[in-house]
Amino acid sequence: MQFDVELVGKIGSMALISKKDRIIDYTRVARLSAELKPGYIWVSSGATEIGRLDYRMRTGQDLPDTEEYKADYAAQGQTILMETYRRYINPNYGVRQVLVEHQHFNQPEKCEHLKRLLLRCAEQNAIPIVNYNDCVSAEENRRMEIASLATTCEHVYEGVDNDETAAHIASLVHAKTLVILTCVDGIYTDPADPSTLVREIAGKNDLELVSEIERYKAYCAGASRKFAGGARAKLEYVKEAAALGTEVLIANAKYSLAEIRAGEVPCTRIRIR
Repeated sequence: MQFDVELVGKIGSMALISKKDRIIDYTRVARLSAELKPGYIWVSSGATEIGRLDYRMRTGQDLPDTEEYKADYAAQGQTILMETYRRYINPNYGVRQVLVEHQHFNQPEKCEHLKRLLLRCAEQNAIPIVNYNDCVSAEENRRMEIASLATTCEHVYEGVDNDETAAHIASLVHAKTLVILTCVDGIYTDPADPSTLVREIAGKNDLELVSEIERYKAYCAGASRKFAGGARAKLEYVKEAAALGTEVLIANAKYSLAEIRAGEVPCTRIRIR
């Protein structure tokens, strides 16, 4: 099977933050950034949480816990996030910020524009860092736009959850591998029992694989934090890419991309056999 992109990766907000120090885990970001190269597309959460922590550090207080002020955190954190990636990615490679909203996935012209932009990065020795454009996306307007699209479209992509963003980009550019990095080792049939890690979800064809994904979704519930989709949402989002032949790896961000892809560490691997 031919693929247009080697890897699409995504890291979640909590996987970027040091729980102990409540700042960016610079060691982890440096290690992961050193592995990024042209041909990879990196989807990074974290701007809002990083902005919140930075605002608290500089002012000694938090903003009100509303969607509106979340945009302020995102705007402040986005600069820190991109500066951090630029600092640790190989200086021989360009780094490009790509901020997306749901229109870029639901409107064919914008979707094609985004696809061409991402594919050109590898040709031009650059690595795109993708994130949802929280700071200019008003929730009420977004919901109205999504509801309107749902009346005419079979499937509508919201894109707010970067798991969904990464999975759809993997489908859009036909990626060989999709890696989703979290704070745990993968999907569990019982999240309270580490021994129930699901090592593989597989099928002999796309239909069987989707059926297996649906079966494992029944074990999943809850999310790690407010606004996060959780394990069930991850499985729903990756179905399309997996059915198209992309190998999906849901793994702990404490491991390197090389270890995860080589099968040297525990993770959940989703694929057509």
